[in-house]
Amino acid sequence: MTRALNTRIGRRLLRCGGMASEFAVQVLLATVFVPAAAIAQPAQTPACPCPPTPTTPPVWTGSAGFGVTLNRGNTDTTNVNLAFDATRDPKQKDVWKMGALYLRGDTNGELSANRLFAQIRYERTLTTRLFAFAQLPYQRDHFKSIDYHIAPNGGLGYKLVATPRTTLAADAGVGMKWEKNPDLDVRTSAVITSGDRFEHKLSPTSTVIQSFSAIWDANDWGDALYTFAAGAAAALTSRSQLKLELLDTYASRPPTAAIKNNDVALLGAVVYKF
Repeated sequence: MTRALNTRIGRRLLRCGGMASEFAVQVLLATVFVPAAAIAQPAQTPACPCPPTPTTPPVWTGSAGFGVTLNRGNTDTTNVNLAFDATRDPKQKDVWKMGALYLRGDTNGELSANRLFAQIRYERTLTTRLFAFAQLPYQRDHFKSIDYHIAPNGGLGYKLVATPRTTLAADAGVGMKWEKNPDLDVRTSAVITSGDRFEHKLSPTSTVIQSFSAIWDANDWGDALYTFAAGAAAALTSRSQLKLELLDTYASRPPTAAIKNNDVALLGAVVYKF
């Protein structure tokens, strides 16, 4: 109604000519075209807050650790340990795990420890609890007179506990082993394997771990190699942690009577996670 009234006023002013005509044009522009343009533009609604974009877990995770202990006095002792592990987990069905540990010790200039362990492992999820695995462990231990011990094997595993804070899995399998000792021929035989892995988060920054593995000679169950590890880790920063671990290796039948069955090592290391 207001726009129609202003239109009629504008027409009368146009008839008057001169300055009135110019004024009429301004009235028409202000009352007809400007409101129409304003109506044509929709009102701006405030943007609602959007939820954060979910982050994709990394496919590769792992850590590298280094530790050293020194003793100077009546004896000069230097012990070094290097550790590495990596996991490829695309959060589907296939998981690859790799790890290595090297120990070296010198006492009064003489070598007192020289041990290397490495393993690559593949796991395939079958159900929410059951999985299949294949692994290739390698060991070399100078003071156990093991030039090399290779035992590829595979089998089935079961997740006994699987919660955000606690995991416990056990597995068993079969395979073959090749063991070489100094001045002896390579020994080859079928093997039976078993193992477990436990991890519990005490808090967001501290964790306790435990693992066990056994390799039995299928032709002589008295000939076995056992490895037990237990430890704890506490975060220093978001990418680093302090780790303390006990490692026990037991060979039930050493190559010679002069070699002890059991070797125990207490390891401390600073670990960087990636």
